[in-house]
Amino acid sequence: MKPEITVSTSDLERLEGLLSKPPTRNRSDLDGLRAELDRANILDTDGMPADVIMMNSRARFREETSGREYELTLAWPHEANAADGKVSIFSPAGSALLGLSVGQCIDWQTPEGHAIQLRVLAVSHGA
Repeated sequence: MKPEITVSTSDLERLEGLLSKPPTRNRSDLDGLRAELDRANILDTDGMPADVIMMNSRARFREETSGREYELTLAWPHEANAADGKVSIFSPAGSALLGLSVGQCIDWQTPEGHAIQLRVLAVSHGA
């Protein structure tokens, strides 16, 4: 079961705009992001809780099994940079992060195919 997510009106509008453009309109690899947006609770940007991952948020996670902690920034596709810990919203990892809040857990598939569980520990905005 997927955790409940909340998305801001400004992030939703910009993402829907990007997803409707010809280069991305028919990309089946973005269906996961479309599904996340369809199921999200939508709030006015000014009313978003501070502990929710939005675009350009930096979030700290803990891998529940190993206890390993790390940080990622949820980035627009043109700003993504793995070396800087900026994950694209168009990646499966990025679309899974959008709308999560502190304390929530999500099952995550690593690039190597391993299933892990991540818990959101902290969120900061304005990256």
